[in-house]
Amino acid sequence: MSVAYVVVTVFAAVMAGFSAASVFLRAPWVVRPIADYGIPASWLPFLGTVKAAGAVGLLVGLAVPAIGVAAGIGLVLYFAGAVITVVRARWFAHVPFPLIYAAPVVAALLLA
Repeated sequence: MSVAYVVVTVFAAVMAGFSAASVFLRAPWVVRPIADYGIPASWLPFLGTVKAAGAVGLLVGLAVPAIGVAAGIGLVLYFAGAVITVVRARWFAHVPFPLIYAAPVVAALLLA
């Protein structure tokens, strides 16, 4: 296991954890756009839980690689769904935001 892999994976987990916390705490910069995309507020706990589980899975993956890979794939699919949702809502200026969160996850998967 390389130092780069550990650093990138921890960074990806921190970013996913921050994103989950933002949803759980209902940060206005997160909740308002989600509502604008047409996502019901009742989905917020589920969305936050998925991101938090992915963050924990990435960290557990440092000890159990299969869990880390599964968590990484799950997070990539989550953020791909977020990109699709943003595009379908025609908020094209917001497309980079889920990509910023997905990038370190993809990097961790490539380094695994």
